[in-house]
Amino acid sequence: MDQLALLFVLLLGAVVSVPLGDRWGLPAPVLMTLLGIVLAVLDFVPNVNVPPGLILPLLLPPLLYAAVRRTSWRQFTANKRPIFLLAVALVFVTMACVATVAHAIVPGLPLAAAFALGALVAPPDPVAATAVAGQLGLPRRLVSILEGEGLFNDVTAIVLYHVAITAVVSGTFSPWKAGLDLVLSAVVAVAVGVALGWGANKLMDLLGDATLQIGLTLLVPYASYVMAEEFHGSGVLAVLTTALFLAEYATDPDDVMTRLAGHTFWDIVDTLVTGVAFGLIGLELHNAIRTASGRWGEMLGWAAAVLVVVVLVRLLWLLPATWVTQRMHAKRDYDEDIPMTWRETVVMWWAGMRGVASVALALAIPLTTDAGAGFPKRDEIVFIAFGVIMGTLVLQGLTLPWLVRRLGVRADTDREKEFEKQLAVRAAKAAKRRLREIEAEEDLPEELSEQMVRRAFDIGLRISPDMGEDERREGHEHRVRRLKRVRRIQGEMLSAARHEVVAARSEPGADPEIVDRVLRHLDVRSLK
Repeated sequence: MDQLALLFVLLLGAVVSVPLGDRWGLPAPVLMTLLGIVLAVLDFVPNVNVPPGLILPLLLPPLLYAAVRRTSWRQFTANKRPIFLLAVALVFVTMACVATVAHAIVPGLPLAAAFALGALVAPPDPVAATAVAGQLGLPRRLVSILEGEGLFNDVTAIVLYHVAITAVVSGTFSPWKAGLDLVLSAVVAVAVGVALGWGANKLMDLLGDATLQIGLTLLVPYASYVMAEEFHGSGVLAVLTTALFLAEYATDPDDVMTRLAGHTFWDIVDTLVTGVAFGLIGLELHNAIRTASGRWGEMLGWAAAVLVVVVLVRLLWLLPATWVTQRMHAKRDYDEDIPMTWRETVVMWWAGMRGVASVALALAIPLTTDAGAGFPKRDEIVFIAFGVIMGTLVLQGLTLPWLVRRLGVRADTDREKEFEKQLAVRAAKAAKRRLREIEAEEDLPEELSEQMVRRAFDIGLRISPDMGEDERREGHEHRVRRLKRVRRIQGEMLSAARHEVVAARSEPGADPEIVDRVLRHLDVRSLK
C-alpha cells in the first residue's frame, strides 16, 4: 500500500465511520482513531510521511472554520467568562502541573522541555469535543462552552508551546519577552483576521456566483492562517477571527442557493478532514512505538502519570470554577451558559479529549538545538504526548456516551421547542407586517389579500406546527391536516416533475447543463 492508497482508505473510513458511530453510539473521531491504530500495526501499511510542520496548516484551518460556522460572535461574548477560565487559565494551570510532574519523574528532562510537553498536551481538541457533544444530545450550554474552549485554547497552548521550544533551543528565556510575544501574537492575528474577513466579504459581493463564493470560503481560512504566521501572529486566532467576521457580516438572508450549497459543502469538508485528522493520530502510533523500544515499562509509567495529571487537573479546576461562575451568575444578570449541576460538570470534565493540535505539536519538536546538540529527551516527550492523546481519545471517547447516559445529562428539548416556536411566530409576524406595507402601497384584491394572510401564517406553521396554538385560530387542527395533505400532494407532484426532467437528460440532443439547471430549480422548490 502506498501513501495515496492510504489516504483513500482514510477518506473512505471518514465517510463510513459516521453511520457506524450513530449505530453503535460512539463518536466518529474515536472510531477513526481506532482505525488508524489498526492500520498502524499492519505490516503492509506504510509510515505516514506528512511533514510535521504541515499538519496544523493543512488540517486546522478548515476544521476551525467549519466549527465557527455553527456558532456566533454573540455566543462567544455571552460565554466569555467560562471560556476564559477553560481556554486560557486552565491551559496555563495544566501546563504548569504537567511540567512539574514530568520534570520530577523523567530523569534529565529540563524544565523548559517539560513546559513544552505541558503546553502541547494542555488543550482539549475542539473537533473531538464538538463532534462528541453534538452526537450525544448534550444541553446547548455545555456544547457552547466546549466549542468556545476548544476553539480558543489552541491559541493559548500554541503560543506557550513556541515560547517553551524557543527557550530550549536558544537556551535563554525572558518572561517579559514571552508575555510581549503572547500579546503581539494576538494583536497581529486579530488584525489579519479582520482584514481578510473584510476583504473576503467584499470579494464575495463581486463574485456573485454561489459556486465561486463557496470556493472562496475554502481558500480564506488557509490564507488567514498562513498570513498570520508570516507576520508572527497566531494562525489559529486569525482563522477564528476571519470566520466570525464572515459569519457576522457576510450573511445575505435572501441568498438561498449559496447558503444551502455552502452548508452541504462544509458538512462534507468537515466530515472528510476530521476523519483524516483522527486517522493520522492513530497512524502516528508508529513513531511512539519506535521511540519506546526496550523501555516500555518505564515510558508507559511516565505517560500514565502525565495522563492522570491532565485528567485530574481538569476536574479539580472545573469544580471550583463552576461554583464561582454559578455564584457570580446568581448575583448578577449575566447572559452566559454554565454547567447547572454536578452531573453536567462531570460530563464537561470527561469530554476533555486531546487530538490534532497535540499530535502536530509533538511531531514538530525540533531535532536539535541552536548549539547543535539533540533536543533534550525528545523521544520521551513524543511518547508521553502520544500516551496522553491516545488515553484521552480512546478511554474518554469510548466511555463518554455511557457516562452521559448514566448521568442522564440531556438537552432541554422543551426549551428548544419553545424557542423554535418563538422564532416561528416572529417569522410569521414579520411576513404579515410586510404584507400590510404592500397593501398600503398597492391595491390588492380582497381574495388575494386573504390568501397572502394565510400564506404568512403558513410560514411560521411550517417551522413549528405548535405555533398555531398561540395564534388561537379557529380550525387550527383542520389547517394542520390540510397543510400536511398539501405538502404530500405537492411533494408527489414535484417528484414526478424531477423524474421527468432526469429522464430527459438521457434523450438525444438534451443539453445536460440546462437539464441540471432546471433540476436545481425543482430541488430548491422542494425545500419550500
